[in-house]
Amino acid sequence: MSNQHETSVTRRDFVKTAAAASIAASLPAGFGVFAQGSDSFKVGVIGCGGRGTGAAIDCLKADPAVEIVALGDLVPDRVDSCLARLNKEFAGRVKVPAANRFTGFDNYKGVLSVPEVNLIVTAAPPGFRPIHFKAAIEAGKHVFMEKPVAVDPVGVRSVIATAELAAQKKLAVVAGTQRRHQKRYLEMMKRIQDGQIGDIVAAQCYWNMGDLWVKLREPNMSEIEWQCRNWLYFSWLSGDHIVEQHVHNIDVVNWAMGAMPKTVMGMGGRQVRTAPEYGNIFDHFFVEFEYPNGVRAASTCRQTKGCHDRVEERIVGTKGVAWSTSSATRITGQSPWTFEAEEINPYVQEHIDLIASIRKGAPLNEGRQIAESTMCAIMGRMSAYTGRAFSWEWAMNTSKLDLSPKQYAFGPNPVDPVAVPGTTPLV
Repeated sequence: MSNQHETSVTRRDFVKTAAAASIAASLPAGFGVFAQGSDSFKVGVIGCGGRGTGAAIDCLKADPAVEIVALGDLVPDRVDSCLARLNKEFAGRVKVPAANRFTGFDNYKGVLSVPEVNLIVTAAPPGFRPIHFKAAIEAGKHVFMEKPVAVDPVGVRSVIATAELAAQKKLAVVAGTQRRHQKRYLEMMKRIQDGQIGDIVAAQCYWNMGDLWVKLREPNMSEIEWQCRNWLYFSWLSGDHIVEQHVHNIDVVNWAMGAMPKTVMGMGGRQVRTAPEYGNIFDHFFVEFEYPNGVRAASTCRQTKGCHDRVEERIVGTKGVAWSTSSATRITGQSPWTFEAEEINPYVQEHIDLIASIRKGAPLNEGRQIAESTMCAIMGRMSAYTGRAFSWEWAMNTSKLDLSPKQYAFGPNPVDPVAVPGTTPLV
């Protein structure tokens, strides 16, 4: 498993959602579960880039009983850089011998094979997450899984099936939607649910920002390795930035609404980031979601250098407006309120909550929740790419879109051309 050129596997070999229920039925109750009050958290990390390393650090900060014991990534240099940073910041709690460091497309299998691993942090690019999540739950591991959790409807359905399997096996699943664990958002949502802003009549959410890093292809890199290193810009890996990043804000709107949208209509384009290193994604989107009660939410996201930044969610009610930005969370209107309390870093808090739920013997399971919000973001992208409006029911139950490559192996990997609304088909 440590040879990155040996393995060729397909996601279709692993995304077999129909089998999940029958597998779960054969398992003994409580299979793979920590004893209540357990103080042993041996963590394996799948995906050792910036977010995977950051999530491992957050997990270590969350509880002194956490130790990192296995690392896996597509390429050796990211395993090495992750290990170096973890050792620098948490000497004595990082115990990853050479035998527990895995590379190649099957690196996740190596991490899951380490006997003492009982908690997985999976943070490889989103296109891999349905595979890694399914394998981790089948192996009896608790999971912290970064958002988003898929890039297409086939992947979403796989994640939902795996989340159901996790529930039957009493395994914890927490997603990287840290706002769901953040005190300011929890207090704001309680006030919304208690009627402080009245009936919800509209919502808006935004992730409008500047440009991000880009990796140029080096002469010795295969096409698929470069895509994986430059994963933000390929829809099969990231889902596009509306999915990879804006899912946070869309998830907050779904949380406030207490429902998923019934229809979607979107638009977008690729106006600024047009060079080959920007892969096949768009650089701006506008999407309108309509919820079952007729309320409409406007969703915008942009990654363009030199433009105005706005990262925010606004929930509009008949008695007031609840809104949250990086600097303030408040309600205006008939019953004004401003969040002013201290709060724990939400990136750490989500790991605190995960571990606490395992200790209590009442494991959290956010799998369906994050899968459904991921689907909303995917729907926004699909609508913008094709110029078509469609329903939640069609996307969840009928769409056959599967962006996974024909095989996971180092070498060529042709990708779809940049979408052209009105021409690109809705699948």
